[in-house]
Amino acid sequence: MSLVRDFLAPPSRPNVPLTRVTSAKDPDYHQNNSPSTQPGPSTTLTARTGTRRTTSLPQTPAPPYDEDDEFNSRAIRRSADRSRLYPPDAREAASHSVCSTATSTPIPSRAPSPFLYYSGTSSCDSDSESEPESPLLGEVGIRRRSGWLEDERPRWRLFRLGAGGHGNVHANGEIWRRRRRRWRDFVWGLRSSKRLLRRLVRHPFFPKTPVTILLTLLLFAIFGVSLTFLLIYILNPDKEPLPWRGYCTLPQRSAGPPSLSLSPTAFLQTPLPTNFSLPSFPPDGLDSLAPAGVFVGVFSMDTSVERRMLIRSTWASHVRSREGAGFGDGGVGTSRTIVRFILAQPQKEWERRVKLEMEMYKDMVILPLTENMNDGKTHAFFSWAANHSWVPPIYLDSHDKVPTNFTYLNATNPAPALAQHDPVFAHRDQLSASPRPWVRPDFVVKADDDSFVMLAELESRLRVELYKEPLPRPPSPPVRSPQWRQQSQPRDDSGEEPSVLDYNQIASYFNFSLPAYVTGFPTLVASRPTPEEPPSPDPLIFWGYLVKNRFMAGELYALSWSLVEWVSKDPLVKTMTRGAEDKQTSKWIRIHPRAGQVRWTSERCWIYDHPRAGTVYSHGFLFPSEMKRVQEGVLRDLQRLAQQTAVAESSAVANTLPGQHVAPPEKWTHSTVSKFHVRYSPPVADLNLDYSVEALVEGSDMSMVHDDGSMTADLAWQYREGRQQRYLGQRVGGTVVVHFIKKNMWFLETAAALLHGEDVTPLERALGQTRRAQQQLRTGLGDSSVDGVIEAAEGQDSSLSLSVGSQTETSPTPPPPRRNSLDSSTHTKARTKLRRLARDRTAH
Repeated sequence: MSLVRDFLAPPSRPNVPLTRVTSAKDPDYHQNNSPSTQPGPSTTLTARTGTRRTTSLPQTPAPPYDEDDEFNSRAIRRSADRSRLYPPDAREAASHSVCSTATSTPIPSRAPSPFLYYSGTSSCDSDSESEPESPLLGEVGIRRRSGWLEDERPRWRLFRLGAGGHGNVHANGEIWRRRRRRWRDFVWGLRSSKRLLRRLVRHPFFPKTPVTILLTLLLFAIFGVSLTFLLIYILNPDKEPLPWRGYCTLPQRSAGPPSLSLSPTAFLQTPLPTNFSLPSFPPDGLDSLAPAGVFVGVFSMDTSVERRMLIRSTWASHVRSREGAGFGDGGVGTSRTIVRFILAQPQKEWERRVKLEMEMYKDMVILPLTENMNDGKTHAFFSWAANHSWVPPIYLDSHDKVPTNFTYLNATNPAPALAQHDPVFAHRDQLSASPRPWVRPDFVVKADDDSFVMLAELESRLRVELYKEPLPRPPSPPVRSPQWRQQSQPRDDSGEEPSVLDYNQIASYFNFSLPAYVTGFPTLVASRPTPEEPPSPDPLIFWGYLVKNRFMAGELYALSWSLVEWVSKDPLVKTMTRGAEDKQTSKWIRIHPRAGQVRWTSERCWIYDHPRAGTVYSHGFLFPSEMKRVQEGVLRDLQRLAQQTAVAESSAVANTLPGQHVAPPEKWTHSTVSKFHVRYSPPVADLNLDYSVEALVEGSDMSMVHDDGSMTADLAWQYREGRQQRYLGQRVGGTVVVHFIKKNMWFLETAAALLHGEDVTPLERALGQTRRAQQQLRTGLGDSSVDGVIEAAEGQDSSLSLSVGSQTETSPTPPPPRRNSLDSSTHTKARTKLRRLARDRTAH
């Protein structure tokens, strides 16, 4: 701290007492009466030039003097010496008479020397002090050494960089003066800052000891952290978890653009809906519809090589992503789905690597712009897609419904080089003798590389939207009659007055001219309605996750081809390319000429964030079986709320009901896996790989295992569901997109949960065999005999003794499984008894 204080302390000044300065008596230098010491010009010269030539002084003892006399003027002492042979020079006398300020300036401008009779109190300039004014020096002593600083500037200072000769001398001088002025202002600013800092350090409340310094730093750290979290909370629009269970139960938006007057939190309707049908997917006859052409553009960067490799090896090519659950459809649904990576111009050090990757995988598109997220990349992608995006044609002719009236069906292009993850039908067609040309896509999808997309689920939902009837055209606004017309207007050929007033006619009538921007405006009065062109049959669809009833979330959204083509050409859209890209895209759709006919389809149930993300959109990996249980719980809540509404209306008591401005029930936000703003932790420690992935599945027994022993991890693993059970025997109908996968480990967990796993677990296989045996015995022995066998098996033992393959698990007093009507031990014993009865019956 002493170093800081010394650095900030002002320069020390000599402590000079402000006493009255008097003329000192001339010291007696000639006590020995030596004639060589008589005063004269030589003595005076030696004494006056002693400041520069101190070594030439004679080695004589210094005369005695008073410390207070060191600031007295030498001129005063010399003028008081009446023993001088020569009178003082006129210039010297004038100099001393003007510049001697011994009484008013006691502080010297330089450090005095005790060996010289030198006046340090002169207020004259440095030139008069530093140069002796002796008659022996002539004109040299009064000539300025640095006269060029004022008037006589050297030529090398005038001819600076950029000077064009003598004509620029004045300009260069002005430039140099401005530079000196700026430098002086800078130095003055530094001095002011130093002075302010010095005052701050000298303040009594400024910490000076190590303890106070540490406490001050700790206080500032706490203040900074608190302010940061406060700003994060204030600026974060998502402060409460979302009712995702209600999203999976109540019908989703599939109509025109949501009104901007609608509250962002509007979810339930008032009064509560009681006669709606639960959303279900897929509809009947999905496979009878021809597959939709989908071009998926995954936004990536030059450095995201590892993430692109993960996408290529998982959801872009995996059979369960392209064909669906169960036996799938053989890849027919995604036979027209193409995945490409969208990049901007790579950095210099990544150019070669990106080129090699493009040559190797043939699935990358480089846009002609610098890499950005919200600075026009999305618009550049849709503009590129309007000219260069192609998908395979419909290869099979067995579909009942095929689009025939779309305007873009006739556009074709030769098949490009295929990527490894392109549809298998496209690879087969390219190996044929005459490959078929590719066509325009029905949908162009923008996706982020931190999203995990199930292609079969995405294509099936877009296929259903493609074949829906278009929205009816909104009624046109009434045409207002003209308020006034010019009476002297000529009539047209039909004899009717024209309904348009020309601006030029108005200007000529009033004898003045109108500016050009006025004549470009619409007509002054309403024009006669013109016959409208028939609307285009192309579908207008905007599909995605609707956020706060305002815009589609940017992790994945789809535009139909007609919207993509319009976005790429509209001049107003080209001026709206900067800003949050998902919000800007929604603004584009709102200004479409037929914005009222654009269908905004929101899918809030099957698009969510990774369970480990901890955001308002996070919950466990969701499957249709758990979604069905969620819907049953929400329906019970709605019935309870409807009863409360009836009681409130009958008692005439004002009661706030769930509606547009009321939060839905808190239990609709519950998740068995993740919690909002809480870091995910496994239900129990030391879970192996399969168990830990199963714990991330929403509603699974593994996600609800606790250390209290009510449900062990091994028992929960045996009671898990297979893929057929989770998808309720359907091919599609589950998760479409898992977003916010910021780590590659999270990406692999998502792939393991959605793409891997057994279709039928060993327990489900055993139960299935038991049911089939029961059916066979009911057919042969009758229902009463089979029921007696099952009752006898149930009454023998209530302990669990389950043998699956070579594994045997034993647990006293097991809890009943949640999803099976019979205990597992009951099924095992019943299956044994039934086998014995069947064997005895065969023997007889």
